[in-house]
Amino acid sequence: MKVEITDVFLRDGLQDESVIVSTAHKLEIAAALTAAGIKRIEAASFVNPKRVPQMADAAEVISSLPVLADVTYTSLALNGRGIERAVDAGATDIAVVTSASQAHSNANAGQAIEDALASLASAVARFPETRFVAGISTAFTCPFEGTIDPDYLLRVVRAFKDMGIHDVGLADTLGATPTKQVMASMEHVREAEPDLTYYLHLHNAHGQALATASAAVDAGIIRFDAALGGYGGCPFAPGAHGNIATEELVRHLHDAGHETGIDEDRLADAVRLARDVVTHSPAAGLLDPAR
Repeated sequence: MKVEITDVFLRDGLQDESVIVSTAHKLEIAAALTAAGIKRIEAASFVNPKRVPQMADAAEVISSLPVLADVTYTSLALNGRGIERAVDAGATDIAVVTSASQAHSNANAGQAIEDALASLASAVARFPETRFVAGISTAFTCPFEGTIDPDYLLRVVRAFKDMGIHDVGLADTLGATPTKQVMASMEHVREAEPDLTYYLHLHNAHGQALATASAAVDAGIIRFDAALGGYGGCPFAPGAHGNIATEELVRHLHDAGHETGIDEDRLADAVRLARDVVTHSPAAGLLDPAR
């Protein structure tokens, strides 16, 4: 089976780090990812730079990435203003994200889910030429509210469907949701809305993310987010762990006989580069977060 992996190191992987990686280094890592065969890269998020200074250069990153025929760069936005900034920077593919938890939405986006969805819907409608995918944070478990009711998750999925978005990612933001619970919630949503395409964004608290990915592939899910070196986390979700590591997921899938189109040796080079860049980048507190 062919499995598609989106590497999110440049966005999710860096947003929770206490350093500021330069634009030049971000572009170097993107080049290493494409050299390894990664065809989809989440390269930046258009969020408030005062809250997430690691993403202050989002426009510069997106406008500087090389155009490659078989590579897609996505940008993340939490609201209409973020979408506008991304489009102005030249983004053609945008992941619009909200939470399945009211408490996390207030912490992460600074507004209630209903307000976030309304802002996103208005902006999505204004940019019909842009390709949008949706992401739902805390889709299964919230650090503030606990277990998410699958029916509530379904309501958020349907809100994105009403916007005309048919690719929906479900995130285990804490990385601690048991595989059985993830699969049960996914089954509930997929049975109710079978015509949508779903992908998983897995964090990895207890080393269980690979088991969840395996169960998902067996159930027909063939798109996943992952981050070089297992970097990542959510600054506004206490207890959130790093992402499932791209190199571990690729190795696991290859060992199981699946295809990814990714070269493991070149991917290892990208991991080494990412770790070196993070290690030697300046601390965030040394820079003006509004730059």
